[in-house]
This record gives sequence, C-alpha cells and structure tokens, in this order.
Amino acid sequence: MWIYGLFFASKQAINKFDDRQWAQAAQARCLISEQQRIVLADYRLVDDLGVDALSQRAALVDKATDTIESFVDEFRASLPKDPKGIEIVGLWLDDYEIYIADRRSFADDLRNGINLRFSETPLKGLPISEKISTFAADNQMSNCKAPLDLSI
Repeated sequence: MWIYGLFFASKQAINKFDDRQWAQAAQARCLISEQQRIVLADYRLVDDLGVDALSQRAALVDKATDTIESFVDEFRASLPKDPKGIEIVGLWLDDYEIYIADRRSFADDLRNGINLRFSETPLKGLPISEKISTFAADNQMSNCKAPLDLSI
C-alpha cells in the first residue's frame, strides 16, 4: 500500500482543474471583491452605534455579501473550458451559494434584533467556508477563499 501511495498514486489534488487561465482570472476578480470588502470594514463596537446598531451592521453584511455574490454570478456565466473544471467549479459555486445564504440569514437576524455569532452550514462536520477555501487553495486562487469578515 505504501509503495503505491508513494510512487504510483496521482499527486494532483482532486479539486484541481486544468483551465489555469480561468483560475488566474478568478484570482484577479476575487481580489477586487476582497478590496471592496476592506473598504466596507467597520471596526466600531456595536454598543457604540446607538439604537439602530444591528440594522447598520446588517446593511454592511449585505453590502459585503453583495461583493461575493457578484463574482459567483460572473463565474457561473463563464465557467472553465475543461470538462472537470466545468463540473467541479459548478459544485464550488453551489457551495458558495449556500455560504451566501448563510450570510443573508445572519443579516436578517441582525435586522430582527438577533445578535448571535455568524454560523455556517456544516458539511461533513466542517464549516462550508473550509470546503470553499480548500478548493480555492488547491487551484491557486487564494483571493477566492471564503472571507473571514463575519468570523471575527
């Protein structure tokens, strides 16, 4: 078994697809989204914002989520050229859709006065963001990892 694993088994990540040009373009597009979220960052304490603090925070979460949803929509409209890329990028975008829905639900809770920690849909016991980020890392798209802006 060890011999097979060391010498004969494929060394390519199961998540990796062949269309490197698409991955590079995705990396650049995700950087724009990341920069947009940095501009939105608000480090004030909720306690210091007054009576509509949670509504203000919900609006920021929505705007930050919009930056993610925007690139997900763009990627769906223009998938990689290789068959494996089409399949697995589609699955990755499906995961991102779940993550976006989690963020929208969190913003709705804030608007309704519920101020709990952000929680993500778990997949096989792990947060969905971990699956999203692993896929991005395996394809040299580190800017496309799930943002940690709500985890702080």
